[in-house]
Amino acid sequence: MAATLLSVMVIAAFALGGGGMWLIARRRETKKGLLMLVAALVMLGNVLVWTI
Repeated sequence: MAATLLSVMVIAAFALGGGGMWLIARRRETKKGLLMLVAALVMLGNVLVWTI
C-alpha cells in the first residue's frame, strides 16, 4: 500500500510540475504556475523522506 501511495505521489508531482511549467510558458498565470512547481517539489521531497 505504501509503495502505491508513493508512486501516485510521484506521478502527481510530475503532473503538477508539467502543468506549472505550461502555465509559466504560456504566460497565463505565472503565480499559479510557480505555486504548482513549489507543490511538486514539496511532494517529491516528501517521497524522498519517506523512502529513506
